[in-house]
Amino acid sequence: MAKVLLPFYSERSLNCAHCRTPLQLPAGARSIRCAICQGVTQIADPRAVPPPPRADHAPPPQPQLPALSPYNHAPPGPPPSAHGRKKALICGISYRYSRHELKGCINDAKCMKYLLMNKFQFPESSILMLTEEETDPYRIPNKQNLRMALYWLVQGCQPGDSLLFHYSGHGSRQRNYNGDEVDGYDETLCPLDFETQGMIVDDEINATIVRPLPHGVKLHAIIDACHSGTILDLPFLCRMSRSGQYIWEDHRPQSGVWKGTNGGEVISFSGCDDDQTSADTSALSQITSTGAMTFCFIQAIERGHAATYGSVLNAMRSAIRSAGNGVGGGGGGGAVTSLISMLLTGGSVSGGLRQEPQLTACQPFDVYTKPFSL
Repeated sequence: MAKVLLPFYSERSLNCAHCRTPLQLPAGARSIRCAICQGVTQIADPRAVPPPPRADHAPPPQPQLPALSPYNHAPPGPPPSAHGRKKALICGISYRYSRHELKGCINDAKCMKYLLMNKFQFPESSILMLTEEETDPYRIPNKQNLRMALYWLVQGCQPGDSLLFHYSGHGSRQRNYNGDEVDGYDETLCPLDFETQGMIVDDEINATIVRPLPHGVKLHAIIDACHSGTILDLPFLCRMSRSGQYIWEDHRPQSGVWKGTNGGEVISFSGCDDDQTSADTSALSQITSTGAMTFCFIQAIERGHAATYGSVLNAMRSAIRSAGNGVGGGGGGGAVTSLISMLLTGGSVSGGLRQEPQLTACQPFDVYTKPFSL
């Protein structure tokens, strides 16, 4: 346990002695536990501290210990290089044994991890999985763990880093009262314990993983949930027609509050518009249940439709429309089917898909000339 010397009866903030996370110290407290790394920082009473040794009797310098992980439930193994690293948070929630149960979300999480490792060279040690199948209690996708994992994703990011947040689960919306939503609603994610602990609102997601991003850092979000069109509260939404023509809608709030980054780049693919619902289905893979949006995103990449952001979005929408019309977007065989088939066969919700994946960003760009890359 590290000790920090502070005026004993002050009420102030200090940094965690282990991971440097800012902590609020209650007056008179002798120690405080960090919610990020679980490390305990002892507060030393200045009256009990001996005077510093004379220079001629100074102790020999101590070797520097390696810094602890900022999130002690982070994947095992050495951390990735500080510059140009790839780092991902993947969350799949099935809400087992509840009336909200979904069949395909954990499959989505496994498929996304497989894709990131095998197509985009994300190190397994840099991928944090939150699902109900995890044995570590800090990787269960409840509200507190998801909040801490979002903080972990962006903490310490540097120019050249590529970050990814994938979420598959329930989403919802609630009335907005501060006037910063064009449609009058805040979009939300529903953690495993949302019925007792509440939902995570788009304002918090934006403040945690969007606004802090510095110049040179890139974040992609892939959100497979209902009402998820503007779940990151990004300033611009790409409104695309069925013919592939597009126009950027300005979603900046009238209050003038900036919802973009601190110079970084954020692009989000969402399962549907803010007023639509998403589905998990077997109509696409024809093997097992997956989120329609997640499956179509993976399929677009596996089938070579990921040259630009526009081509990815078009391919996703075409596959969902085909499934909704009973054509079956999965097709017979191919790389996607082999990827999905590594999973256990689950239940299904068939057909009838009526959702349009959306693309939002911090700044408008030409979706058909900007190369897609993670």
